[in-house]
Amino acid sequence: MKKLLLLIALVLSSCEYFKEKVDLVIVNANIYTVDKSFSKAEAFAVHDGKFVAVGTTDEIRSVYTSNQLVDADGRTITPGLIDAHCHFYGLGLKQQQVELVGTKSFEEVLERVRQFHRENPKDFIVGDGWDQNDWEVKEFPTKTKLDSLFPNIPVALLRIDGHAYLVNQKALDMAGIDWSTRMDGGEIVKKWTDGYSGITGVLIDNTMSLIDSIMPSPSLSDKVKALKDAERICLNTGLTTVNDAGLDKSTISLIDSLQQAGELSIRIYAMISNSPENLDYYLNKGPIKTDRLNVRSVKVFGDGALGSRGAALKSPYADKADHFGAMITPVAAIDALAKRIADSEYQMNTHAIGDSANAVVLRAYEKVLKGKTDRRWKVEHAQVLDNVDFDYFKNGIIPSVQPTHATSDMYWAEERLGSARVKGAYAFKDLLNKAGIVALGTDFPVEQVSPLLTFYAAVARKDLDGYPAGGFQMNNALTREEALRGMTIWAAYSNFEENEKGSIEVGKFADFIIYDKDLMTVPATEIPSITAELTYIDGIPR
Repeated sequence: MKKLLLLIALVLSSCEYFKEKVDLVIVNANIYTVDKSFSKAEAFAVHDGKFVAVGTTDEIRSVYTSNQLVDADGRTITPGLIDAHCHFYGLGLKQQQVELVGTKSFEEVLERVRQFHRENPKDFIVGDGWDQNDWEVKEFPTKTKLDSLFPNIPVALLRIDGHAYLVNQKALDMAGIDWSTRMDGGEIVKKWTDGYSGITGVLIDNTMSLIDSIMPSPSLSDKVKALKDAERICLNTGLTTVNDAGLDKSTISLIDSLQQAGELSIRIYAMISNSPENLDYYLNKGPIKTDRLNVRSVKVFGDGALGSRGAALKSPYADKADHFGAMITPVAAIDALAKRIADSEYQMNTHAIGDSANAVVLRAYEKVLKGKTDRRWKVEHAQVLDNVDFDYFKNGIIPSVQPTHATSDMYWAEERLGSARVKGAYAFKDLLNKAGIVALGTDFPVEQVSPLLTFYAAVARKDLDGYPAGGFQMNNALTREEALRGMTIWAAYSNFEENEKGSIEVGKFADFIIYDKDLMTVPATEIPSITAELTYIDGIPR
């Protein structure tokens, strides 16, 4: 009997000897490959950071062996998730500021600022995340109480959409802002009612740059900490690639150096901020591409945000007569930028919220892209569109949209836009039908980081309390397959990276996520609670 057991052991070991040794084998999994046919698999093998085989458990185990054999025990796996529009570096910096997201009143904002300053005394107080639409009194605040609390310390509190500041008088004085200050593409909000007369302290869009110019710059250690904090947060949610919508040269260089040193593993598609210095440097240099960094696009601001009534509309706001919003970048400048970028190898990715801004951007794209192929220019947000403008997306222009904006704005969007115009807002399915793909993102830290909330908002179009019961404008909901494609292979395509990531296929980077539930089959109400248990980049858990 002992001889028989020994013989069996020798046969088994010799079988293992003839198998191909790889770095990692995953078996007994529920894998959505997100390949062209959206096929499923049970197992795969990884070597040198890439998938080398995908198939059934028996197929993979019969050919490959590894010191790292993971039995997934039926758990769901998808490709690594891609956030097609976010502010990665901004998320990291926000961890060093006053957190104002979720405040239910201006008094709560003030209390958080007071508490932060008690615990972190600073010479310049910066906060981020307030939204007057979440308050009982849905109006812009004034600086009166900030002036009383902080007469000698400048304070700048960023609205959640990044398109408005509330600042105190000390900050206004330091920036040289007074009654006579004017700036195109922005607004210094003033008020003459309810016992208040004068500058309120709210600055919208381009006027914010006057405050930015007086803010202390973060130190190198602050920047490094911000990038590492942002990576930690993103990896914990299942993100393996992020598209940072607007970075300068120094930050991109820092990201590259950290990645090259092995101190930052997440992959970053960096859109350069539209500035003369960035354009002169990068357009002449051409695209920069490593396995972890891709620099080949320019982020341009068309207009402002709907929540602060800065989005540029074709007809006045339904809740503010004779107010149309504004273009941050003038129409002539959009046209000139489009021409210059079209003559380079770079992609143009333009923020456009209002129907007027979308029309301006789409027309500029069409004009300069005639005769050019495979440019994959994007409209970031594509949030409110006139029905006559949807057809522009038939011409290879990609809508890059953020589903949670729909579920955040749905409570007041019709008040802003009116019942007719709101039908062309957050129209993800209509955009998909025209463009053939949609790239999905979060716009964090404007919204929460979680890509599972992106998925939920795209398919259910409800908030976390299940409101509204029937979903918000469900004719524009996406299917689960469409939503997953939008967060993986379509997002990768929009970055010119579909041959290296976005699906679980042989030859691609072994970026994948293991979940505690099946996001494709669980009841929609359970999607927000799904956990990304393990996030792998290059076949290594991060």
